[in-house]
Amino acid sequence: MTEQPRRILRALLSVSDKSGLVEFARELARHGVELVSTGGTKAALAAAGLAVRDVADLTGFPEMMDGRIKTLHPKVHGGLLAIRDNAEHAGAMAQHGIAPIDLLVVNLYPFEATVAKGAPFDECIENIDIGGPAMVRAAAKNHADVTVVVEAQDYAAVLAEMDAHAGATTLALRKKLAAKAYGRTAAYDAAISGWFAETLKEPTPDYRALGGKLIQTMRYGENPHQVAAFYRSPEVRFGVATARQVQGKQLSYNNINDTDAAFECVAEFDPKRTAACAIIKHANPCGVAEADTLVEAYRKALICDQDSAYGGIVAVNRTLDAEAARMITGIFTEVIIAPDATDEAIEIVRAKKNLRLMLAGGLPDPRAPGVTMRTVAGGFLMQSRDNAVVDDLEFKVVSKRAPTAAELADLKFAFRVAKHVKSNAVVYVRDRATVGVGAGQMSRVDSAAIAVRKAEAAARFLDLPEPLTKGSVVASDAFYPFPDALLVSIRAGATAVVQPGGSIRDEEVIKAADDHDVAMVLTGVRHFRH
Repeated sequence: MTEQPRRILRALLSVSDKSGLVEFARELARHGVELVSTGGTKAALAAAGLAVRDVADLTGFPEMMDGRIKTLHPKVHGGLLAIRDNAEHAGAMAQHGIAPIDLLVVNLYPFEATVAKGAPFDECIENIDIGGPAMVRAAAKNHADVTVVVEAQDYAAVLAEMDAHAGATTLALRKKLAAKAYGRTAAYDAAISGWFAETLKEPTPDYRALGGKLIQTMRYGENPHQVAAFYRSPEVRFGVATARQVQGKQLSYNNINDTDAAFECVAEFDPKRTAACAIIKHANPCGVAEADTLVEAYRKALICDQDSAYGGIVAVNRTLDAEAARMITGIFTEVIIAPDATDEAIEIVRAKKNLRLMLAGGLPDPRAPGVTMRTVAGGFLMQSRDNAVVDDLEFKVVSKRAPTAAELADLKFAFRVAKHVKSNAVVYVRDRATVGVGAGQMSRVDSAAIAVRKAEAAARFLDLPEPLTKGSVVASDAFYPFPDALLVSIRAGATAVVQPGGSIRDEEVIKAADDHDVAMVLTGVRHFRH
């Protein structure tokens, strides 16, 4: 493959996003490049006073079928695919009157945006680009001779090289742009195939494609020796990927992972009903609470585990106000994420220059369908998102004593939180606030005991007469295989328990609850989070 720069003499431009188009085309014209274009792109260039040739004039074939047929022609694809130094290719071009196309500028029909706005099926179909991806792939394949641009942000790089190389681009740039072009068409096709699978309610299609747009590269991943980057998927859901960073240094890989965990957890609490706050450390809740105000919810959440909250992530489910911002910034916090924030709250946070404030524009819907994935050696696992919500579950009383109204409210709170704690998860709750969280242990007994020790430590730190697990309720993310973990919680003072049920020893576990006058409810839904 030749290394010399390739002069651009003819460019084909066909874009849906016309940002910077006229300025770019004007610079191309300054370099003596002939402009060829289609439809709306041609109209925009002509309106700016630029000389532009219609692609129909190049092909000798009119645009038809509502624009579905305009560039699918040998005179377009021959001009893109012909190897310039190949005598046979050159002869075919001469024989059939095919002119070379040296620069292709295409950004595809806005399929992702059309789906995102909730357009009907037929409109989504019409926004599936056919000619665009075909031309992009052709130009990228022939990058030895052709420069391909799929995003306006690359206009400057192309012009810089043309200025430096007398109207030519280097092979290095053409390779880079070709690689990006294939990434773009792959992500585009992934969005289409994913939408089709969702539309047809096909949870396990024979082929599963993944695609995303780079949001940022990072200094490193979970550890300094790992490379990492953050991508936005076609999924339309409020969260870290959609959030506006108001201030603070760049988010790290671990920050993003923890912030997502915090925001997903707090989204379980309807902001129309109650204010809620979740404090997360290493992707696990170390304090969650709801109250009438955000500041009170934060205060209650902080009591659970102040040691772990230091350097943690805070998520709230309502617009961050000044009072809450003032209290949250009272200790070292890495990130605050909220649907929005008042101007006064933003100014308060601004005083902590390294604290990141993320405003997502809304809460992720916990009921929304979707998928999660995890890589394994040689493949990946995909599953539907755990979108089971407490408000939709049946809490079946199986003990002799039914929970009181206050206990039931806390049991529902506890099970909301347990969904977001790494398994094995045991969560103690009192007065709509976590008072002990046991996460990620190999034994459920250990999780129950660790949460109790945390509560005892908090009681000593706060000079409380007894741990807040006294009079609490407890939630388990999965069934109790034996009564042992339940007995740990009962000894700690828990008076009611919620669990999925389903163990072959359910009767034995229920009897243990009855023997200690503990209310027990079953949900029939497990919340493993590994």
